[in-house]
Formats: sequence, structure tokens, C-alpha cells
Amino acid sequence: MTPGRLYLVPTPLDFGAEPQALAQALPAETIATAARLTHWIAENAKSARAFLKRVDGLSPLAAPLQAQQISELPRQAHKQGDHNGHALDAAAKALLAPALQGHDIGLLSEAGMPAVADPGSSVVRAAHALGLPVLPLVGPVSLMLALAASGLNGQHFAFVGYVPQDAAARAKRLRELDASAARTGQTQILIETPYRNAALLQALLEQLSPASRLAVACGLGLPQQAVRSAPVAQWRQHSGWREALPLSLPAVFLFGP
Repeated sequence: MTPGRLYLVPTPLDFGAEPQALAQALPAETIATAARLTHWIAENAKSARAFLKRVDGLSPLAAPLQAQQISELPRQAHKQGDHNGHALDAAAKALLAPALQGHDIGLLSEAGMPAVADPGSSVVRAAHALGLPVLPLVGPVSLMLALAASGLNGQHFAFVGYVPQDAAARAKRLRELDASAARTGQTQILIETPYRNAALLQALLEQLSPASRLAVACGLGLPQQAVRSAPVAQWRQHSGWREALPLSLPAVFLFGP
């Protein structure tokens, strides 16, 4: 029996916001591939069903929504990440059992590309270990969209994820990252839970060097999207910039020399 393939299926970046037209967010080929799959591994089954309902509106699903086989990633992948160590690899292999029976499987996150700033890397590792083809489909990746729009170094960058919530620890971490960026020329990329976006922006303005360039990209892919990029010294002079940004939406923060 020919084994199935693992498709990495990107989703629109409008999770938690007003949904946009799916055809504006994803290429036709990605939508058509998602429509023909019937087995899924998802960050969240409820949001996976909502996505498939949108797909069905453009390209009829190969199986009714109620018949789609959707398995959720273990909770540990959400809370601790599944990108380091091998604690989740056995569970990931079990999730891929249908592929060994010949079924193609789609991997979904709630927004954007699975396994990039989202859970899913344990499933990708397991697929490689089992000899299954891994095929990423074309779609939005917020980190790359933000980097392209920032004016910062796109040849040398690092995604550092979340910084500490504790104010003192966060300040220390931001100063360390700023010093590293100044020394190496490397762009630093951060994210935060939307309700903490304003606090992170304030901390960045307080801790980064005035000469560092700071970019904030909010609501990427949405009608309300806004990107602001300028030296920290200018940010400090124009307090209205902060009020004008839709910081209640998902945002990406970038800084560097």
C-alpha cells in the first residue's frame, strides 16, 4: 500500500476577527487540495471545522463536514510547544496512523502556517521518521509578511517568540536582544497575545536604544492591517502612532539596527 502524504495547510490570518473572503487569502490550489482531504490533525478541532466550512463554500469537500476525521494535537503542544525534545513524537506518530493506511492528512493551525510560531513540528518530525512525504502548501505566514514590510534586515533574522510577562524580566530580555541586534545586525521578531500587545509596545519603547528601528505589524491580511516602522526615537516623539495602530488584533513586533 502506498502511504499517504502530510500536507501543511495554511489558514487565513483572520482567526478571532471578522472573516475575510477565503479566495483573497489562499490560492485556488491550496483550497482545492484542502477540499479533497478527509483526514486532519489540527491545533483546534472547532476552528478546523470552521475553516473546512469556508473551503466547502468554494470547492466542495470530498466528504461531508460531519464525516471529516479530525484529531487534535495533545494539550502539551499548546502549552509547552512541540519543537524541542521528543516527548510528543510517539503521540504524533499515532496521529499519522491513517497515512500509513494510504490516507493523505492535512495539518492545520488556527491561523497561518502550521509549525511556524504554532504547534505542529512534532507531527512534521514524525512524518519524516515514518518516511511520509511532507508537502507545505502556499498561504500566509505572518512573520514573513511582517519582515518584508518592516524595512529591517531580511537576510539575517531570528524569531524569538514571546518575552517574559514579568516587567523586570521582560525589560532585561529586551535589552539583551537589542544589544545582540546591534552587534550582529540581526532582526529580532517577537509576538504577544493580543491583549498584551500595548504593554509589549510600551516596554519596547522604554528599553530599546533610540537608534534601533522598531516595526509593528498589526492585523496582517485583514482590511484593518497597519504597519509602522521607524527609529525608536521617532516613536517616542509621536505618541499618536501607538493610538492609531489596531493593537487589539494579532501583531508582530520587529526591531534591529
